[in-house]
Amino acid sequence: MANYFLAILTGLTLLGACTHKSEVHEHEHGPEPLAYTIYSEKLELFVEFNPLILGVTSNFATHLTLLGEKFLPLSEGTVTVSLLVGGKGIKQTITEPTKPGIYRLSLQPTVSGTGTLIFDVVSKDFTNQIIIDSVSVYDNEQLAMEAASEEADANDISYLKEQAWNVEFANQVLTKTTFNNMIKTSGQILPAPGDEQLVVAKAKGIVLFSGSHTILGSNVSAGTSLFIISGGNLTDGNIDSHYKEAKLNYEKAKADFDRAAELVKDKIVSQKDFQQATLDFENARIVFNSHAKNYSAKGQSVFAGSQGFIKNIFVTEGQFVEAGTPLASISKNRKLILQANVSQKYFHLLSSISSANFKTTESEIVYNTQQLKGKLISYGKSANANSPFIPIAFEIENTGNLIPGSIAEVYLKSSPIPNALVIPRTALVEEQGSYFVYVQTGGERFQKREVKLGASDGLVVQLLSGVAVGERVVTKGAYQIKLSTASGTLPAHGHEH
Repeated sequence: MANYFLAILTGLTLLGACTHKSEVHEHEHGPEPLAYTIYSEKLELFVEFNPLILGVTSNFATHLTLLGEKFLPLSEGTVTVSLLVGGKGIKQTITEPTKPGIYRLSLQPTVSGTGTLIFDVVSKDFTNQIIIDSVSVYDNEQLAMEAASEEADANDISYLKEQAWNVEFANQVLTKTTFNNMIKTSGQILPAPGDEQLVVAKAKGIVLFSGSHTILGSNVSAGTSLFIISGGNLTDGNIDSHYKEAKLNYEKAKADFDRAAELVKDKIVSQKDFQQATLDFENARIVFNSHAKNYSAKGQSVFAGSQGFIKNIFVTEGQFVEAGTPLASISKNRKLILQANVSQKYFHLLSSISSANFKTTESEIVYNTQQLKGKLISYGKSANANSPFIPIAFEIENTGNLIPGSIAEVYLKSSPIPNALVIPRTALVEEQGSYFVYVQTGGERFQKREVKLGASDGLVVQLLSGVAVGERVVTKGAYQIKLSTASGTLPAHGHEH
């Protein structure tokens, strides 16, 4: 029993020693670093440094990010930090980053009071100045600790610049703008009227394919030979026989005409007989020319009538066809029709629609009819018995990536929504049917916010709640922040203060 109480006493003694040690450590710890995040036209400045104390060197971990499509670290340039207090100033300049995006600077204040920090950045492409006003320089560490700011929000998520620079990352400040109510529906891309041409047989016979152009998708020019109609061994309607017969009739009619032309001079034949010979000759010539046109020893050639590509082939080689039978279709593929099907409940809105966004099931690219020089050409005025939907159609120019027949997801732009908050759809993170965004509250601090969604045009979406004007929402890299949070691990920071 004595040993038992001795063990308890020893444990309490050690616990007290540990508690005292912890208290001493907290007491000896200096003031928490200050952090500022400021945006200019070209740069995001995120800087951390210990509070400025008279005669004490303070190190600045200066992070500079280029703004644009991607938030990349500034990899070259000269950075100068200046401290102005009471008309006196000190500064330090370094000509290159310690590593891309991070510049290590330091200052030792010589005057206490309220001052201004100025960061001057000079790169090969631009110059920039970023100012931090009302920065305090304390007489001693005790005053700095007493003036320490409140701790960060418990909901803040840490995501370091070194992480953001290694992924596709960007954020966007929220502003009010005019958006549109949207009607989301389905549709189809169709060939425009007059954009397709049928190639038909000019005579009956057996179809032979000519060359490598008679393949689906082949590009053809006007005059390209596509098929040959051959008489082969047919006993009835043989094109070769028709050609030879037409030639003989033509030659006979020409000889009769030539003889009559000489005899009429001497009035051996009457004017009436001469006129009949002339008529017979002209008829025979027309029939022969129609057979002789595009005819060769192989048969009658069939040519493409316009430039485009082979969209469909309706026959097989060796098939017998009658004159006028469709052989193939050629599409110019320059103009297309985007036809959407709209529920009857939106009929009253159709007159206000002038443009649409859409994307096909084969691609994630979102197109805008206005960018494709599109125009609204018609919309239905009533529904029919076979469908409860009302069609609406836009004519658009093909960029070369759109295929007639493709199914499309369509966003019809309707009445305007003033003062709307919108963000790219890439900013959204979905979890079990709810949507979230990440708001950047500081250089390396973020908050996860649940948001309610309004209208969407396929590219951007309206936010109804969860965020406010002026906040910065992560538009690229949101999932990387989520994954980093889920892993519970962060890389070594490497910031020196």
